[in-house]
Amino acid sequence: MLRKPAAAIGGFYATSLDSVRFAFRRPFQTREFLQQSWFIAGVCLAPTLLMSIPFCVITVFQLNQLLIELGGADLSGAGAGLGVVREIAPLVSALVVAGSGATAICADLGSRRIREEIDAVRALGLHPVQCLVVPRVLAATVVALCLNGLVTLVGLLAGYVFSVYVQHASPGLFTANLTLLTGPKDFAVSEFKSAVFGLLAGLVACHLGLTAKGGPKGVGDAVNQTVVGSFLLLFLANSLITVLFLRS
Repeated sequence: MLRKPAAAIGGFYATSLDSVRFAFRRPFQTREFLQQSWFIAGVCLAPTLLMSIPFCVITVFQLNQLLIELGGADLSGAGAGLGVVREIAPLVSALVVAGSGATAICADLGSRRIREEIDAVRALGLHPVQCLVVPRVLAATVVALCLNGLVTLVGLLAGYVFSVYVQHASPGLFTANLTLLTGPKDFAVSEFKSAVFGLLAGLVACHLGLTAKGGPKGVGDAVNQTVVGSFLLLFLANSLITVLFLRS
């Protein structure tokens, strides 16, 4: 009963270890890395912007409502900085990378798998992990880092506009209190979260794409599994990193 899940988990760990091993081995596929970074960024940019504004506005609205009830409306900037920088930005960037970028990676590798292109790579004496997996995993990691910074900027701007012009907060106090509860350390942790999320999403997508079988239906199943598996790992990693950060 547990043989199939255990084999799947073992295969994922094997792919992850191979990725780490080949990441430091020459030649590095620079052209493939740049192409995949551009591709993932193009796929994820618009959904990231569309998701970041409502996510951040809803969070800021709820925090401001709580602060107004407690008589601390002047601290709206601190609440916005805390919510956006620590949690919203890395989660939004991770969800978009996992939902858009990772599924595109899985579909690409899965289609290559059923067309026997992966076997052709092996026949040429090359390792698919070094040629195909490592550039895509690193690209997903780098794009997630960049998207996190973008979501942070857009989220804070959206929170400022909503707080000042809708909830009538003081513009000066909002800006002055942005760094009251957050600082460079919080942003560094947020970037670290995004890097880990992008890395995990890329590894899951590449592993499931390389192991897809059963024709086009198998590729579709692998894409669905990529979304579910990536989200589970992302939320687990987010919980662990947050707990470790708060305890430090």
